Amino acid sequence: MNPKVDDFLGREKKWKEEFTKLRQIILDCQLTEELKWGQPCYTLDGKNIVLMHGFKEYCAVLFIKGSLLKDAKGILIQQTENVQVGRQIRFTTVQEINKIEKTLKAYIQEAIEVEKAGLEVELKKTSDFAVPAEFQGKLDGHPALKSAFEALTPGRQRAYIFYFAQAKQSKTREARVDKCIPKILDGLGLDD
Repeated sequence: MNPKVDDFLGREKKWKEEFTKLRQIILDCQLTEELKWGQPCYTLDGKNIVLMHGFKEYCAVLFIKGSLLKDAKGILIQQTENVQVGRQIRFTTVQEINKIEKTLKAYIQEAIEVEKAGLEVELKKTSDFAVPAEFQGKLDGHPALKSAFEALTPGRQRAYIFYFAQAKQSKTREARVDKCIPKILDGLGLDD
């Protein structure tokens, strides 16, 4: 048990009981407990296997390479359509956790085996995602913008593409693009 996770649980208000139960289940699977990204994270030989995290409506166990799990019970959730690898199992009560404890341990063991086998997910390239027309028009008409965008990391490129594409109206997409051009030209990501 990691003292940093003890501190995390000591500050937790909404999901303390659920996190405490999940922690016990995960530690039974012989993983190393750490605190990463401000959340309890469980590793095997330094490789991330599962993470516990809480949201407004639920808490969850996130399987880092969840898309590689068989999901025999059909309980893994892809958080959003753009998440390529991670998968969650969500909970709102300790009773839900208790009900599937055996299954949860089996999924954790499968995740451990996936990591031991060195399996990796082949991620989509940024070029596999549709670039909104409003942004593509700016890239085509502004060589410096195109060069700056191409110089960004793939993750930063995807973040911009997703952000622009989320807007339902063309006018909103155009406004988002215009607002972000200076950041792109400065080599910054959406959240930098």
